[in-house]
Amino acid sequence: MNSLENIPLDQLHEGLSASLEKTITQQDIQLFAAVSGDINPAHLDAEYAASTPFKEPIAHGMYGGALVSALLGTQLPGPGTIYLSQQLSFLRPVKIGDSLTAKATVKTIDAEKNRVVIDCQVTNQLGKPVITGEALVMAPLEKVVIEAPKVPQIQIEKNVADSTTA
Repeated sequence: MNSLENIPLDQLHEGLSASLEKTITQQDIQLFAAVSGDINPAHLDAEYAASTPFKEPIAHGMYGGALVSALLGTQLPGPGTIYLSQQLSFLRPVKIGDSLTAKATVKTIDAEKNRVVIDCQVTNQLGKPVITGEALVMAPLEKVVIEAPKVPQIQIEKNVADSTTA
């Protein structure tokens, strides 16, 4: 069984951290564009992206933000966490093939108000930060261990307009 386990407010402490890793694929970028509606050609069109300062397609900045969200909702504090706010700074582009590590570290805890400030950082395979920021969350009050929900399998089909005829 693949399970998710949270860390309730009374078990959190400053300095506690968790991380997750993800290597970015073209399919990730395409799926994020489909779900978010962000079809900026800098992400999806190699010819257009060649004319940008990055010279090739880059991942959506908020894809890295979504990795932070996944980390907060599945590990630290985990299931039951309520997002209140997020501040992010985007420092470097993320390209196809980059391996990202999202890390969340408890910065401060206000137990009376159930508010936890979490330092968030996403680094690339070179250890260089691509995103930094802080999240404010309400931590779960009770311990939860649950089976991880199943996510649907998704397949990308090539658009007819994208295909060439022989």
